Amino acid sequence: MIKVIIIGAGNVATHLYKSFTKTKQLDIIQVFNRDIDHLDFVDNASKKVSDISKLKEADLYLIAIKDEAIEEITEKLDTKNGIVVHTSGSQPLQILSKFKNSGVFYPLQTFSKIKPVNFKEIPLCLEANSEENLEYLKNIASLISDKIFEVNSEQRKALHVSAVFVNNFSNHLFTLAADFCKKEELPFDILRPLIKETVDKLETLDPYSAQTGPALRNDKKTISAHLEMLDEDRKKIYTLLTESIQKLHGKKL
Repeated sequence: MIKVIIIGAGNVATHLYKSFTKTKQLDIIQVFNRDIDHLDFVDNASKKVSDISKLKEADLYLIAIKDEAIEEITEKLDTKNGIVVHTSGSQPLQILSKFKNSGVFYPLQTFSKIKPVNFKEIPLCLEANSEENLEYLKNIASLISDKIFEVNSEQRKALHVSAVFVNNFSNHLFTLAADFCKKEELPFDILRPLIKETVDKLETLDPYSAQTGPALRNDKKTISAHLEMLDEDRKKIYTLLTESIQKLHGKKL
């Protein structure tokens, strides 16, 4: 049985806790957060800890907190033999250099506490300060996911930037579209099949080949009509993305 301590109470920590508790080979012995009231997802009160000095010895310490807080936590955390890992997409492995055994356990997915996820389908990007520790993390990862990747710190930063484009930025565009629909008294549900097909196409096509729309066609009349309907902020976004599509596809600007 692998003894695990989770540090954090956010979305990633919550979902890792839920996934780990379903895995008989893993035993979560404690979950730490400075505000114990945020540990409402932990079903055993005896496992909740708000004083980091009271953490026990464990085999795996999983730091799942905001990037800017990792360094502060590592300064206070002490372990003799356990492997300490963080779940950040942008922070390097080197931030855990004080520990004899360290690594990265980065789940590449968007998490919301109220939305269940299937960890078996979530890519886990791993890195460690030794081959032995990397194999150890691979064994743990294989207990909850079928998609395991060895990714170094520089690659992970690039992956994180890519993830911001496909997830955070695209969701922001969905939000802008939803606001525009609401303004025009249209239900956003009309767009859901289009969003689904846009993503489903990527199962058989690369994103470049899947591109469609007035920017690709260089349909100036439609583009001009769209711009007239938008406020100044949205005009800037529409124009920037239109120009980016046309430049990428070699269209006349």
